[in-house]
Amino acid sequence: MSEQQLVAQAAGESPGGGHRPSLRRDVSLPALLAGLVCVVVGFSGPLVVVLAAAAAGRLDQAHTASWIWAVALGSGSTSLLLSWRTRMPVITAWSTPGAALLVTGLGAYPYREAVGAYLVSGVVVALLGSTGLFGRWTRAVPAGIVNAMLAGILFVFGTGMFTALHSAPALVLGTFTAFLLARRFAPRYAVPVALLAGGVLAAATGTLALHLGGAGGPVRPVFTVPAFSWSALVGLALPLTIVALASQNAPGLGVLRAFGYRPDDRLLIGATGGVSVLLAPFGSPGVNLAAITAAICAGPQGHPDPGRRYVAGMSAGALYMLVGTFGGLLVGVFTGLPGELVAVVAGVALLASLQGSLAAAVADEEGRDAAVVTFLATASGMSLFGIGSAFWGLLLGVGTHLVLHARGRRRRG
Repeated sequence: MSEQQLVAQAAGESPGGGHRPSLRRDVSLPALLAGLVCVVVGFSGPLVVVLAAAAAGRLDQAHTASWIWAVALGSGSTSLLLSWRTRMPVITAWSTPGAALLVTGLGAYPYREAVGAYLVSGVVVALLGSTGLFGRWTRAVPAGIVNAMLAGILFVFGTGMFTALHSAPALVLGTFTAFLLARRFAPRYAVPVALLAGGVLAAATGTLALHLGGAGGPVRPVFTVPAFSWSALVGLALPLTIVALASQNAPGLGVLRAFGYRPDDRLLIGATGGVSVLLAPFGSPGVNLAAITAAICAGPQGHPDPGRRYVAGMSAGALYMLVGTFGGLLVGVFTGLPGELVAVVAGVALLASLQGSLAAAVADEEGRDAAVVTFLATASGMSLFGIGSAFWGLLLGVGTHLVLHARGRRRRG
């Protein structure tokens, strides 16, 4: 698909000129399975952080299940509807850095005040997004820096599948070999073949431990009337808002732009902020754009045609809602996957995206210094003031770009 077609797609027009996209025609197995891999990666690791935060806040089982239901429903509904509306693979999720922040902060406040902080954070994000203030800032970042940030985000997943060799060499090598063989003979199905082979190997080696005890019917959400206090607003709402915007929404927009899409930041951030407000009383700290899992669906593994990758976003959204509704059973499945299998499947699923972002980051010779700074800072995994490395990579990269360009203008003058 040409850049002009992608622009038309982002504007809600038909990529082919007159003939509107058809979901029936656009559905493909790679897109559906990309959505599955996205949800597996999204639940297998970050869910542990959510459970740790719930334990730190002394939440009972009902409130913890309601939290998982709320974030899964919010992520699923926004991914499904926004992907359909924009014809882009829009992936939303809860904030893992935000959940990590709650591990240390949630227990310091009454739960009703925490819910009030969630609600205020959602309102602020929705306002900043829907007015376009946040989008104007992100659009000013050069494309090379955005791609370098994406490469830095994905770098740890590329190396993660090889560091996992130490603890499960047979599982990792077998899954990676299956991926390479499928890549050679059936490239469109390489990732699902790797997932299937890895599942079989995990079961054969006894490392597949499905925790299905206590699984029952649909989750019953718990509504909590919010309360407000200045201490919770400063201690929870403010850092959650900063983390959502800087560590999630900025990289999330960057991922879509890195793959050639032109997302409507007002629609995407405004919608996720609005849904966050609606679901806050049920325990959701917020729903925002995803970055890592978005790359799984937005890259070529979702479909060779960028105009048909939106189906991967819809697939992920439907699966998120299914997991949230029947959390007891399906969450047990996802958390039972061995970490080494998740690492290698995530690594191979993001391999093409990493290649593309690295190539695009250094394509412009004039901007390579800033791109390399962005990549190194992002890949470092650094965290300052509770904000992750993706934001600081962007900030340092833009700073490098401005300094070097200012110096060049002075010399030319």
